[in-house]
Amino acid sequence: MQYTRALVRIPASSFADGISSADEGLPDVPRAEQQHRAYCRALVDCGLEIATLDPDPPHPDSTFVEDTAIVTARGAIATRPGAPSRQGEVESVVAALRRHYGDIARITAPGTLDGGDVCEADGHFLIGHSARTNEEGARQLAGLLEDLGYRASLVDIRASTGLLHLKTGLSYIGDGRIVMSAEVPRVEAFGPYEIIAVDGSERYAANCVVVNDRMLVTQGYPRIAATLAELGYETIALEMSEFRKMDGGLSCLSLRF
Repeated sequence: MQYTRALVRIPASSFADGISSADEGLPDVPRAEQQHRAYCRALVDCGLEIATLDPDPPHPDSTFVEDTAIVTARGAIATRPGAPSRQGEVESVVAALRRHYGDIARITAPGTLDGGDVCEADGHFLIGHSARTNEEGARQLAGLLEDLGYRASLVDIRASTGLLHLKTGLSYIGDGRIVMSAEVPRVEAFGPYEIIAVDGSERYAANCVVVNDRMLVTQGYPRIAATLAELGYETIALEMSEFRKMDGGLSCLSLRF
């Protein structure tokens, strides 16, 4: 799929007050803003037009826009984040997406769903059942995606304590390949794909983003970078230290469509 647009949100001054289990200290907000600007420049370099939402200080985690919606070539779906403090982030993102998608379906209570638990692999959506995405939310999403003509499989990661979201531990990179850390359970849904294993010391690097003909990767992980180069991928390495402190990764920072 060729992308032409991305939606992002500038980190709020309250960013350090967000939810985190990373135990890596508080983020430096000005440095996070600098890293976010570099991320946006990389998206532009990949050919995308950027729409930027203003900071949302009442919602410290709101720069992680991926969790608020699922965007596809055939329609968009508003999520219902599993952390109650994040549910107020959704409406402003929906308003921005309506300029491109019109009617937008929704995950409804008692379902919960974070976009970070959803990975598209050439029209097949892998949906993580996690601490943030419950079974009801995952099943609602599967049904809505099937209405749009897509296939979906559920992947239960609740026993994988190192994974906040499914995409914490994997990324689809095209060509039938999934980059995957050891924490992700090897289930039947992954059978059709070639698995590119990430070394345990580099597991954060499993979250990467293909944007048209290039790939965004996290700076500082030489083993997976070398593997991807050998496979012929052109990568853009970005510093993500401040977002890592808040359980965030590259895919979390934008909705690409």
